Amino acid sequence: MTRMPDTAANRARFGTARDPAPFPQVRTLLATDAATRATLAVVSGPSGGEKSQAEQELLDQILAAWPEVFTFGRLWVLDRNFPGLDRLRRLTGTTHVLVRLKADLTVTPVVRLPDGSFLADLGTGTKKLRLRVVEYHVTLADEPTPELFALATDLLDWQAWPAPALAAAYRWRWDGSETTLRENKSLLHGTGPSTGPILRSTTPELIAQEHAAWTITTSLLRALLRQAAASATPARRGRRAGQPVAPRELSFTAARRAAVATIRSGAATASLPDRLVQDRHQQVLADLGRHRHTIDRNRHRDRKAKSPRPFPAAGPTLPTRTAASRVNIAA
Repeated sequence: MTRMPDTAANRARFGTARDPAPFPQVRTLLATDAATRATLAVVSGPSGGEKSQAEQELLDQILAAWPEVFTFGRLWVLDRNFPGLDRLRRLTGTTHVLVRLKADLTVTPVVRLPDGSFLADLGTGTKKLRLRVVEYHVTLADEPTPELFALATDLLDWQAWPAPALAAAYRWRWDGSETTLRENKSLLHGTGPSTGPILRSTTPELIAQEHAAWTITTSLLRALLRQAAASATPARRGRRAGQPVAPRELSFTAARRAAVATIRSGAATASLPDRLVQDRHQQVLADLGRHRHTIDRNRHRDRKAKSPRPFPAAGPTLPTRTAASRVNIAA
């Protein structure tokens, strides 16, 4: 959700997530690669209406607009806002899915498998869909969390895709989706608490252009990070000693600053000899390869931290804790 100037045209086209609201907003759905945080496809639409329905409509749009992205060469990890039975049937007809199930969806176990997962019929009546279900609990620092996680997948071979591996794969949804969105928004001014608009345009047509420019810019920076990671020297010490450098290990902010500095210096233009441009490019990649984050730190917050905060007060900051998590497949 991205705020924009409160003009009559913007409010009429995009609406607001709740009423009253100080700014209209555009709702964006990204299909991202979890390992590199690259955007593979994107659609956007109005922010008004019920959240789940609005997001599901965007999912319908992205499936129709980018069929080449949703193939059996990928496994898509989805939150529980997205699945309805008809959408699951459409998704599994074109790609592999690992989706968290809502509590109100009827799941009828059929066959229990040796890894703790089970084949099940989802739905009722004549429209049932046969998928494999993995149920598990998570403990943090030996303390159980209250939720039961239930994942559905069309990967029916439990030996090729054991339940613990699928449960571990679901963790990538946050890293590939939520973290990607947070980093992408860092390019825009005013992306903190609701103090003003983020986008600047006052008409829907210009908002569409600005949104497209933002998407392209973030995609180019991700490409720069992939290049830097491919040429970076592995760490000599620590948890990742000797391992290839991952793109998500490198600083997105450093990439933005390097791109801006290079453009301002004129090193990205055709006015310089090709050799100097290439030398400058290699130097930028080498510098980016040294700006690394510590990834997979097992940091956790209570789920309510993601809920919208009341306007206008931001409220107190919720505590973050570091604790190793353990998956316990339900029997």
